[in-house]
Amino acid sequence: METSTLATAALAILVLLLIFGGVAKLATAGRDADPGGLSRLGPGVLVPERWRKPFMIFCAVGEFVLAAGLLFTRHPLPRWGTIAFFSVATYVLWELRRRRPDVGCGCFGEASGSPVGLRSIGRAAVLAGMAVVVTLVPVSGTDLWSEASLNLAESLGAGLALLVLLSPEMGEGIARVRHRAPCEQRPVPASRALSRLRTSTEWRSHAPSLTSEEPSDSWRELCWRFFVYPGRTAAGAETEVVFAVYLSGRRPPVRVAVVGTDGPGTGSDDILQESIGVSAGR
Repeated sequence: METSTLATAALAILVLLLIFGGVAKLATAGRDADPGGLSRLGPGVLVPERWRKPFMIFCAVGEFVLAAGLLFTRHPLPRWGTIAFFSVATYVLWELRRRRPDVGCGCFGEASGSPVGLRSIGRAAVLAGMAVVVTLVPVSGTDLWSEASLNLAESLGAGLALLVLLSPEMGEGIARVRHRAPCEQRPVPASRALSRLRTSTEWRSHAPSLTSEEPSDSWRELCWRFFVYPGRTAAGAETEVVFAVYLSGRRPPVRVAVVGTDGPGTGSDDILQESIGVSAGR
């Protein structure tokens, strides 16, 4: 298969994803029915509250500009800009997963509301790689017609299939259709979340420090179920171990933070104390 064919397929996928992402972001930014919704999406948590909507609109416009530059010109500027865009996105998603595991990536607006995982990060990295290919082989929209062939169709199909596998939005969309309600409104028994918690690595890691097998408190906030257990450190200090279980997906994430009874303590994931504190409306 020729390199130009692969580059043309990559161009088509990049343009499609940039346009789709921009439209989804504009739609999300234009909705007033869900106040505070942008605070749960990747771009929204990076800036002060009053700048969240303008920032999302700015991102959408930037995606449209990059898509137009890739499609209608062979100039290197939009190509290098696309590399920078998806490279920065990969880094930001990695930081969000580490620092704010309760928020979604916002890659496709509110459709990307599930917590950032390795699939979202991998998708951004793959798109950055495609942008490198398009930069090294500067094809444009005219090549979509001149290169039209079975090989191009196969390359497009393979690339799109890979992106579908790396897109958690697909599973969430199917779940919404199946349940006819978003995760935030879907009834999920606490016992199911507790069962998921007790089969998780986080539970096995912290179980030795717990002084009770039953939670002292439990509540739900949006798509998270929180469980609080009394615990004790190796030095004998009393603590509270707070587990957060996401309520959607086949393998929903579980997060944990350790808090001292007289204030924040030192845990295996200190940064979660902020996210749990923000979300923990009892």
